[in-house]
Amino acid sequence: MKVAIFGQYYQNDTRPIIKDIFVFFNKNNVELVIEEKFLAILYEQQLLEKKYKTFNSYSDLDQSFDVLVSIGGDGTILRAATYVRNSGIPIIGINAGRLGFLAKVQKENIESFLQIVLDKKYTISERTLLNLEFSPEIPDFNHLNFAMNEVTVSRKDTTSMITIETSLNDEYLNSYWADGLIVSTPTGSTGYSLSCGGPVLTPEVESLVITPIAPHNLNARPLVIPDNTEIKLKVSGREEQYLVSLDSRIISVSNNAVLIIKKADFKINMVEIPNETFLKTLRNKLLWGEDKRN
Repeated sequence: MKVAIFGQYYQNDTRPIIKDIFVFFNKNNVELVIEEKFLAILYEQQLLEKKYKTFNSYSDLDQSFDVLVSIGGDGTILRAATYVRNSGIPIIGINAGRLGFLAKVQKENIESFLQIVLDKKYTISERTLLNLEFSPEIPDFNHLNFAMNEVTVSRKDTTSMITIETSLNDEYLNSYWADGLIVSTPTGSTGYSLSCGGPVLTPEVESLVITPIAPHNLNARPLVIPDNTEIKLKVSGREEQYLVSLDSRIISVSNNAVLIIKKADFKINMVEIPNETFLKTLRNKLLWGEDKRN
């Protein structure tokens, strides 16, 4: 088996997690290839001595890899997706963060869950991505123009609202007066969109969610639409620029640009461990079914 390993940060409480992962894979003679910057951190912290192969670009990951292990929280998985892209390599998340809707493997279950990965007794959950284009085009943007969670527009250098003129399949929907607007995938429905009052979608639902951020027109509510819908956004406001984020990647955009958002032509494969279902994660993370009054 050949495994890629990706992480972004090192904290003292992740030391036993990282140690357990490497001990398990080395004991089972798994070929490991580590993201270059993460490996440098591990060497600096004297967690590793053995020399490993590295990758530093999505072009370094090919069909010879069986799985990519992401060590961190959900944000680390979103970053890992930019390396995997359309290769089809499954991602499994080891939760060294906090909430963890995507990074489901907890530190106390690492060895048993990695054994399931080694035995290939897992299933795959395909996750829809969003593709973003600009009109007119923005130079040097198209190489990383997809998001796994959401595409968000928000105000930049002002406390004033922005106006987001929104069309679906070239039919005018609404002009949102708000701090911003979120277009979310089912995967992202438990993220920023949920914090702004959006609904939870199960991962297999073929829908997207449009969620306004602190709208001034109070009758504006989150809207669920088919995922084959083309969404166009045109932003205006007191400032000349606003912010556009694709998951955690942020750029400044001029008001004259039109955003075109649609479902990407590829998906990200997430490893699903038996008995660690999405519904179980909802109950555990959102404390559904618990009544603190008792």
